[in-house]
Amino acid sequence: FDAGELSEESPDDWEGLDASAAHIANFLSTEPSDVKVGIGGFSMGAAMALYSATACALGRYGNGIPYTINLRAVVGLSGWLPGSRGLRNKIQVSHEAARRAASLPILLSHGTCDDVVPYKIGEKSAHSLNTAGFWNLTFKNYEGIGHYTVPKEMDEVCNWLTTKLCLEGSR
Repeated sequence: FDAGELSEESPDDWEGLDASAAHIANFLSTEPSDVKVGIGGFSMGAAMALYSATACALGRYGNGIPYTINLRAVVGLSGWLPGSRGLRNKIQVSHEAARRAASLPILLSHGTCDDVVPYKIGEKSAHSLNTAGFWNLTFKNYEGIGHYTVPKEMDEVCNWLTTKLCLEGSR
């Protein structure tokens, strides 16, 4: 998808977002039914993971086509939430969407010195998700970190996934 300028005024590339999310969902649909499916990414990958989270909660992509993957966890590192402007209203008009949003575990993390996706955009994305009803959300900041990951962050992602997906003892 075309990320364009990262501001609230810039338009979202709905066609590209839907096509990218559908491609990922198609790939995930090949997993056996007993696999706990999650999605995560860094930067644009985080944006796609968060867009997929909203599609999962709504039960459909922005174009209205059903979203059929049951995501069990979402991780977004140094990214942003596309389509944040109308998300709260879309979630709150459906009890099913609100239920799915409230129960979906999401981990967001962002470096405070990110010069590619500014920290304020990551922070605002977490706020937008929470306001829309994604209440099982954890937002972590990393003081002094730019647009990259550090081992401590990766350890915390692994620990969070292990807890949220009940993977203790599975290694």
